[in-house]
Amino acid sequence: MEQMITLSQGKIGDSYTVQKMELPMNIEKRLEALGMTHGTSVLILNSKSHGVLIVKVRGTRFALGRNITEKIQVGRAS
Repeated sequence: MEQMITLSQGKIGDSYTVQKMELPMNIEKRLEALGMTHGTSVLILNSKSHGVLIVKVRGTRFALGRNITEKIQVGRAS
């Protein structure tokens, strides 16, 4: 079984696969609209102060706050 971590625990430059999101429905739907769904590959581009992560999902870069990244379970992309 693959070890799951939260997206906030990921390392810059590494890719991960979204396994589970435990977010309020409106935030989860917004992320799905941006292309972040179960099984999607997420590349961590940068980590800013106060826990903001810059990620790349399906060719689009966006920033996610720690309150969101701590609730997204990911596994290492193969």
